[in-house]
Amino acid sequence: MHTVRTCIDIAAPASRVWQVLTDFDAYPQWNPFLVSVKGRPVEGAVLESVIVNNGSAMRFRPTVRAAVPGRELRWLGRLGVPGLLDGEHSFLIEETGPAGVRFTHAESFTGVLVAVPFIRRKIDVHDAFAAMNTALKQRAEQQ
Repeated sequence: MHTVRTCIDIAAPASRVWQVLTDFDAYPQWNPFLVSVKGRPVEGAVLESVIVNNGSAMRFRPTVRAAVPGRELRWLGRLGVPGLLDGEHSFLIEETGPAGVRFTHAESFTGVLVAVPFIRRKIDVHDAFAAMNTALKQRAEQQ
């Protein structure tokens, strides 16, 4: 398993952060990592997504595993068949006060390809996650 985890504090209420996070139609305006997401943030929904990392784009169709308004959005994406390369992507929103949250953005990768050095470099998304976190913070705090 390989896990990438990033956190950022946001001076906005959980409801506002959730609204920005789940407004998929607005992603092209502000999100440098998840440049396109189509679908609904509800458990069981299949999304159509495009990510950009280190200048290359990748399309995937993850399945939403959890969608708890104001708290958690989580999905599972796969490369090919189950067990080859699976990624469980999560966004957690934890209140730190009446108008502030800690936003945790993470992904746990499992499968036989995780051990391949070339693949390990491709799934090093720490900087891309941090860029998205910063953009989310700016958008949530502006409005």
